[in-house]
Amino acid sequence: MTHSYDADVAIVGYGPTGVIAALTLARNGVSALALERDKDLYPRARAVTVNDWTMRIFQDLGVDERVEKKIDPQRALRWMTYDGTEIMRIEHPPSTLGRKPRFYNIYQPTMEAELRAAAEESGDRISVRYGAEVTDIEQDADGVTLTTTDTGTGETRTVRALYAIAADGGSSPTRGRIGWIAADGGSSPTRGRIGCQLDGDTNHVTWVVVDCRVKRWWPDRDFLTFWSDKERPVVDIALSAGNHRWEIPLKPDESPEDYPTSTEVWPLLKALGVTEDDVEIHQHAFYRHHVRMADTWRQGRVFLAGDAAHLMPPWAGAGMQTGMRDAHDLGWKLARVIRGELPERWLDTYEAERRPNAAFYTGLAIGLGRVIKREASEEEQAAMNAVPENTVTPYEPPLTAPPVLAAGWLRGPLGDASIVGRMVPQPTVGDTAGRMALLDHLLGPGFVLLGDDIDPATLLTPEEKADWDALGARYVAVRPKTAYTRGPDELVDLDESLLPWLRRYGARAVALRPDRFVAAADISGLAAPTL
Repeated sequence: MTHSYDADVAIVGYGPTGVIAALTLARNGVSALALERDKDLYPRARAVTVNDWTMRIFQDLGVDERVEKKIDPQRALRWMTYDGTEIMRIEHPPSTLGRKPRFYNIYQPTMEAELRAAAEESGDRISVRYGAEVTDIEQDADGVTLTTTDTGTGETRTVRALYAIAADGGSSPTRGRIGWIAADGGSSPTRGRIGCQLDGDTNHVTWVVVDCRVKRWWPDRDFLTFWSDKERPVVDIALSAGNHRWEIPLKPDESPEDYPTSTEVWPLLKALGVTEDDVEIHQHAFYRHHVRMADTWRQGRVFLAGDAAHLMPPWAGAGMQTGMRDAHDLGWKLARVIRGELPERWLDTYEAERRPNAAFYTGLAIGLGRVIKREASEEEQAAMNAVPENTVTPYEPPLTAPPVLAAGWLRGPLGDASIVGRMVPQPTVGDTAGRMALLDHLLGPGFVLLGDDIDPATLLTPEEKADWDALGARYVAVRPKTAYTRGPDELVDLDESLLPWLRRYGARAVALRPDRFVAAADISGLAAPTL
């Protein structure tokens, strides 16, 4: 049977996760059609920060420079009591992943608009239908058929794609239609077919988010401050583009109906010492914290990503970013499967890699939440800052440490003493023609083997090299800047940081995935990992 397809991949939802999925697919040579129920960009700022890992994803997608113009470097994190006592602080060391800031403050509507603009300019591989609500989804051995209803006219249409990504948020209707329970606990008629559900809880406390325009600077405004208190903990954060936010919990005897306008919200800010001289309130909203995760992220040709797969409290600033990382991981794998470069079973590595990372940031957010709500004991707080003994990796707090994969397409042992699963640093390097740029720019896309002053291909058996050749891998010798280059496919470690990083773990050569995680090292075998 011959099928015609509207796109290689249909994406349900065009928020941050959906747009990164579209950009990743297009960047890797396949087409994406996004179906977005809302006709306008969501106007409220939900996420407040991105870090250097997310910025490296933006770099891979060619949007980092335009996004960086819309965001601001973040100074540091601190946890304070109302009497001025500092409980905990996390300073941000310079990034090893590319640009120097480790964390940035964002204003989400502005950043999202920039990402969507980049997608519009990326060519004909990305198309978007706004006002298209997905009302049904079916799949067969050859693809996925989605039924959409125009939210304005009521017109019904169908979309055909090879695969689909549900990136339509925590109450994802798509998840329900392929068998998952919706985030609010409601059940789908099709749930019984596969027996899956979104597990977890919702905290009963309602928070009010107050977004303001800054009218003047005040001392230490550029800290991200968590005012720690059992009764009224508050998040106090500078957003980019002259915005500032406070997140304040309502007391048990309060409800959203008590705060219909900014007039009623002002007493909450004034209790914190914030006045009309400092800011102008331009919007406020209410939300509750969720801790939920789908028990599977895939059914056949349909995948969950972002809030459709997992919901976490905001304390680690990782909810939106985790969704973007889901989309990037899934996107480059889907594209290579569709192009015939990887077998379809590669897609099983998506959840294997992303679920542990989402679980890690969820647990971190819960722990940091206990600090701000003064629920954590002194022992718990000390444990968060404790430096493990005999570490090979320079210790950094979990919130700022460079990313590591805990499972997935990897070969060799994992852990502090292993280089496998770690994201390679990104210093400035040079090539044989004298160009100087960040590492990823000169590596290019795809799989790469790097050798410490050696051609890594010389460390492979003929069978191992044949496997890497089948993946389209490059073989690059990294020379010290005190040496001459010797061949056409070499780089020079101008920052003198890449070679010391390899030697710290005793590695002469490593194999990098397209997302720049180390898949294998010569210490435990450079053969391509098996699936």
